[in-house]
Amino acid sequence: MVNEHGVLALSPWRTTTGGLLSGAALRRGMRVEVLPARDGSGVAPSWRAGDVHYYGGPKFAAGAVDDLGVALLEPSDGWLAELPRAYTLRDVALTTLGEARRLTRPAFVKPPSDKSFPAAVYADGGRLPDGDPGLSPETPVLVGDVVDWAVEFRLFVLDGEVRTGSQYATFGRLDAAPLDGHPQRGAVLDFAAHLLDACGDTLPSAVVVDAGLVTATGSGPGGEGGWAVVEANMAWFSTCYAADPDRALDVVLRSAGPRSRLAGRDRAFCRRA
Repeated sequence: MVNEHGVLALSPWRTTTGGLLSGAALRRGMRVEVLPARDGSGVAPSWRAGDVHYYGGPKFAAGAVDDLGVALLEPSDGWLAELPRAYTLRDVALTTLGEARRLTRPAFVKPPSDKSFPAAVYADGGRLPDGDPGLSPETPVLVGDVVDWAVEFRLFVLDGEVRTGSQYATFGRLDAAPLDGHPQRGAVLDFAAHLLDACGDTLPSAVVVDAGLVTATGSGPGGEGGWAVVEANMAWFSTCYAADPDRALDVVLRSAGPRSRLAGRDRAFCRRA
């Protein structure tokens, strides 16, 4: 029987963020279930129906969302590459892994929406992963100029507004701190407001946007520095760091909720299982 307040279904691999979101869900009367590791039978537990939401990885989700009846929202693969340079302060291109392997210069390379290989600065294309059967030459990747980030923030966005956020890195190193009370809170929220006002309709209604402060010395030709988008991610697979888990949960629930309640504007952002 499904809880009248809804169910938060977690993938089997426990994470700190999953625990924080579980606590937030329980506080609002939701039921929390850890999904069993699939044994290949594809048989779903009887409660997998109704007001169910998901948090966990995309590979596990691919075998579970149809049973759950969940729609997974994510930014388009090319979203970052299509942003005006004023919001990126660097050149970013959507290409394939095969093309990226031909790079002869250092570049930041990452999968657009999963973690099929580490997002990192690679000295050249020959350093990119090879030999993994899951990584074909046609695998989409984002390739960007190398920049130095003084500070980076994760922002949980719902209906074009930042609901909560957290600093997660300083000068490339993990350094979590709450957004509330942070000396850069006003600046990053101002940047996010301008970005979402101009480009919010190119994102799903529930999403995570990472933004940071680029140092002038690390921004490549032209010496640009200032606030820029790091990337956008699916909220249902994002670490909340020091963000308010209750407010982050609002974004997660929308980002991976019942397919029957999927808003028309979000259909274009629905991940295919």
